[in-house]
Amino acid sequence: MRLTKRLALAATVSVLSAFAGATLAADKLVIGTEGAYPPFNNLQADGTLTGFDVDIAKALCDEMKVECTFVTQDWDGIIPALQAKKFDAIIASMSITAERKEKVDFTNKYYNTPPAIAVPKDSAITEATEAGLDGKILGAQASTTHSNYGEAHMKKAELKLYPTAEEYKLDLVNGRVDAVIDDVVVLSEWLKSEDGACCKLLGTLPIDPVINGEGAGIAVRKGDDALREKFNAAIKAIRDNGKYKEINAKYFNFDVYGG
Repeated sequence: MRLTKRLALAATVSVLSAFAGATLAADKLVIGTEGAYPPFNNLQADGTLTGFDVDIAKALCDEMKVECTFVTQDWDGIIPALQAKKFDAIIASMSITAERKEKVDFTNKYYNTPPAIAVPKDSAITEATEAGLDGKILGAQASTTHSNYGEAHMKKAELKLYPTAEEYKLDLVNGRVDAVIDDVVVLSEWLKSEDGACCKLLGTLPIDPVINGEGAGIAVRKGDDALREKFNAAIKAIRDNGKYKEINAKYFNFDVYGG
């Protein structure tokens, strides 16, 4: 992310969802997100949060008739912060994996997209495979399913890890890495931007169910079944009533919910 965003990352961003009736303590939730993963969640220079995760979270809060406040948190510390009760749920494109299920509980998925590889437009790399990346430097955001995928399936490449996606993108632009791995939507949206004009999508990667999990879900504290089920009901409701489709169309030209 940009330095201005980095300095603002600790800021709390409040977004009040419209709802009927009096507000009670039980009708308030604090949502944790990263704020550094466009187009899913991004903290703007003016302190506002934008992105698909954020809009979905607002729609879910409206559906549940609760007042939601958003807090940004560095990715490496986002699960510990949930466990420490700094917020009630994580809505931050977090993949549902067996490893994470040992620490938190998840809702059903709210989207599912595959990983992909991006390279400079003039790159000699022709295949999004381990053989194609043999001896190359592959950038990834640390503590993500994508870095785990690189470690497991791209062993012939040198994996270089970064605290945020913005930092690996900068190194790809400046030639300090040969390729990067991330969600296909994240990479595709970046490549459409002026900052990503340097580069191209090399290809998508086969989903590894063990590493990539079941899709992105909402994380809640272990045992918080009531909140998890409220989110599940709300996810189903916005899928059924067209709100999900409306938000999806704002960001993508295909259904990111997946099969």
